[in-house]
Amino acid sequence: MDILEKSSRLRQWMAEKEIDIYMIPTADFHNTEYVADYFKVREYMTGFTGSNGTAVFTKEKAGLWTDGRYFIQARQELAGSNIALYEMGEPGIPTVLEFLENELPEGGVIAFDGRTVGVNDGLQYEDIVEAKKGEIIFDLDLVGAFWSDRPELPCEPAFLLPENYAGESAAAKLIHIREVMAKEEVSLYLLTTLDDIGWLLNLRGNDIPCFPFVLSYLAIWENTGILYSDERHFDGEILTELEKLNISVKPYDKLYEDVEKLDSQEVVLLDPAGVNYTIYAHIPVDVIVLKQDNPLAIMKCVKNPVEADGIRQAHVKDGVANTKFMYWLKNHPDVSSLTELAVAEKIAAFRQEQELYLGPSFLPICAFREHAAIVHYAATEESNVNLDSDGLLLTDTGGHYLNGTTDITRTYVIGHISDEMKAHFTLVAKSMLKLSNVKFLYGCDGSHIDYATREAFWQKGLNYNHGTGHGVGHVGGVHEGPININWKRGKKSPTAFEENMQVTDEPGIYIEGSHGIRLENMLLVQKAEKNVYGQFMCFETLTLVPLDLDGIAVEYMNGEEIALLNAYHQKVYDTICPHLAAEEAKWLKKATGNISV
Repeated sequence: MDILEKSSRLRQWMAEKEIDIYMIPTADFHNTEYVADYFKVREYMTGFTGSNGTAVFTKEKAGLWTDGRYFIQARQELAGSNIALYEMGEPGIPTVLEFLENELPEGGVIAFDGRTVGVNDGLQYEDIVEAKKGEIIFDLDLVGAFWSDRPELPCEPAFLLPENYAGESAAAKLIHIREVMAKEEVSLYLLTTLDDIGWLLNLRGNDIPCFPFVLSYLAIWENTGILYSDERHFDGEILTELEKLNISVKPYDKLYEDVEKLDSQEVVLLDPAGVNYTIYAHIPVDVIVLKQDNPLAIMKCVKNPVEADGIRQAHVKDGVANTKFMYWLKNHPDVSSLTELAVAEKIAAFRQEQELYLGPSFLPICAFREHAAIVHYAATEESNVNLDSDGLLLTDTGGHYLNGTTDITRTYVIGHISDEMKAHFTLVAKSMLKLSNVKFLYGCDGSHIDYATREAFWQKGLNYNHGTGHGVGHVGGVHEGPININWKRGKKSPTAFEENMQVTDEPGIYIEGSHGIRLENMLLVQKAEKNVYGQFMCFETLTLVPLDLDGIAVEYMNGEEIALLNAYHQKVYDTICPHLAAEEAKWLKKATGNISV
């Protein structure tokens, strides 16, 4: 079936069930950013492959809401689908909630699969329906009724992350979370976000591509716990370790039934941003529910000393792999024979040579010329192009290692590029380096320091339509909350930076139909001096890969900016050179050489 046929089939089911609006978010049952194929319902129904978006179908209309990373991609992928694109945050564009308020008739029905909708969103839908004296139906997976070749739920083997990499035992982490439970006077903590469960239990898996965790829910009481997951994930060693923690294993879907049977004396702690609406709706009305931000989020985001040291080691390995790739690319005898997909495969091959490598931390972005203007472009067999002309090649890739997770973007000059492209490249490079060099007082968050990166853009009337940085997990999610670097505060109050938080630094510029440039280093928050003014904080640069000097136009840089670039390149050379072959090391010396006006 094509998209038009799928829309027709969905509306037939909507008519049969007397549904006015059916909603399809981008989510699994755990509000995971990247989802297994079984959960790609929105992609199946719209053809849009981005990692963020909400599709809404009425009896006559259909719309897709997504953020600025995906505007160009969504316009291309939705062409001919009769699904309108709603560019989130743009002037005059209604939000999903405003659209629902306008389109839902009096007494109308909104339906969705509540397992894929968060509590906060579900409660907002309740308000809209109540105002229209309508109804919510939250137990309908209408697309599943006609998705005949839907993939199976994944059930890949899990593994334990050894304490010498995790830095702390699961038993110790459980003590910490139970201290929070005691302080909040709750008897049951319902944890459903996969990276939090994995971090807490030092448990990793392969159920979701590039997201090393296990499909599961976790219920924690004062002395016991239940892990709801397919037991086929776990070998004897894992089951023994869970038993030591007094955690039993029950079938994955059993949670919904158990929640309905909760005793009225229970006081339940849950994060409405992570727990799905169906779980919440199944909790008996006489059970007290404390809805608050997940207390594990900060615990997980602040890396312990073992994690921080492991992250540094992982970045050396990743730096070696990416530097070897850069050498291979810049010295290739026939660059025009290479394709975007071939480039992605080569980067992966260099990473696979590194010890402790587990796999990619997200699907690679390897984009040439105008494709690089699509922020999250993913090459396919149909879109794949050769590097057979002058232009810029953008690679945004990352890896999971047993001691850390990486995320790096580099843009490489292929052949000759225009003066405008060099100006843009230099702008992005000096903006990235400026952020890595900021010093700030403790208590600042990402909205305070984003200006350091964007100032040079804004002075020229330019901008990029995405955040400057995001948190990164330890052998975890490559996008990890609650920290970010973004002048747009969003719904939640920004989180202040703490020592050993890990964050990206990735400004960019995107000229549709021409080129895209993004340069990304990862940073580790560190303490600087403390004096009468307070505790100052700074960043340690983790990523160790040259910036392509072929793209730098020194006339657009001042002395301080040149010094920052030279100092960074000296660090790259000193750290990476010992791991390279002789010819590679000789090339690196030139690739990281000092520049001057």
